[in-house]
Amino acid sequence: MSINFTLPAQGKILIAEPMLGDPNFDRTVVLLVDHNEEGTVGFVLNRKVELSFDDLVLDFPSFEAEIFEGGPVQEDNLFYLHRKGDIIPGSEEIMEGVYWGGDLEVLKEMIALEMVLPSDIRFYLGYSGWSKGQLSDELKQKAWLVAESDAQLIFDTEIDGLWSTIMKQLGGDYALWHNAPLDPSLN
Repeated sequence: MSINFTLPAQGKILIAEPMLGDPNFDRTVVLLVDHNEEGTVGFVLNRKVELSFDDLVLDFPSFEAEIFEGGPVQEDNLFYLHRKGDIIPGSEEIMEGVYWGGDLEVLKEMIALEMVLPSDIRFYLGYSGWSKGQLSDELKQKAWLVAESDAQLIFDTEIDGLWSTIMKQLGGDYALWHNAPLDPSLN
């Protein structure tokens, strides 16, 4: 995994510094799905919520997909990332093998036909958002690390302990952070 300290971009991940101080993002890994001159949108990858898809989404076939906390913005809206951009029209490719959104009616049909499986999709309540210049300011304050990502990280990596695993993989001083307590006074 390589780190770039200043260049956020679509498809990259933000890794929260251990002492970020924002409970919305403590020890989170955020996939950036849109980054432009107007601002940035992303989804927290490593905060599962204890809600079932069937309880949350009405008028859909029964589906055993996990639900994640995408971030503190629009938490009453459901967003999704998936691997099926070739069969779900309107999907936006974020990076190779990872797509955002698409036609809900087609998604519903693909779920009913078992052409989309729970391992192909991740649902997010809300999103993480930064206004113009806000993320750049946070990067200057060293609140985040920016790193490369891939479809395997999004869909195939165990999310429990994801932040800690990434810190260990980065090595050096970052490897020391993976065991840092949430409350530094406990150190």
